[in-house]
Amino acid sequence: MSVTTKLTFEEFLRLPVEPGKRFELDHGELIVEPSPTFRHNAIRNRIARHLEDFVRAHELGRVTVENDFRLAPETVRNPDIAFIANEPFSRMDVDVSPIEGVPNLAVEVVSPGNSAQDMLTKVHQYLDAGCQAVWVFYPKLKIVEIYEPNVIRELAAPASLDEEKLFGRHKYSLPLAAVFADVTK
Repeated sequence: MSVTTKLTFEEFLRLPVEPGKRFELDHGELIVEPSPTFRHNAIRNRIARHLEDFVRAHELGRVTVENDFRLAPETVRNPDIAFIANEPFSRMDVDVSPIEGVPNLAVEVVSPGNSAQDMLTKVHQYLDAGCQAVWVFYPKLKIVEIYEPNVIRELAAPASLDEEKLFGRHKYSLPLAAVFADVTK
């Protein structure tokens, strides 16, 4: 039997930091995320590095890993990776957590403990809050789902994730074969 803990945003802010645990708030319901696996982190780091290099080269904004974003009054989510364009970033207080605002792009890497329902709930919360796109990577399946308002695409390795709208006049291409390459080698 599961126990649901309801919190206000103010109570959420007072939660103690616990090593190996991440907390999210889903319409007032406390979600405890377990520590990610090595595979999860390796894939997240590959994506973040590639995206960060691209964003820096074109001076498009900032890329962050595992920052809390307040998407609604009682909803705080912690995407594995987030991209924030320069203009919205200029209005954010980088010394406050959770960040009051929405990333332009949220990226999630699915872990064994993530349910399809929970992941889809997150996707809709990001998009409903104003996120332009959400990328959900499935390491075991070697696929990525790309969500945009009213559009869903799916790609499998060895294809590349090509993004032509999110970064203005700059075309971004992420080779999925490299993302999903064996993490044990």
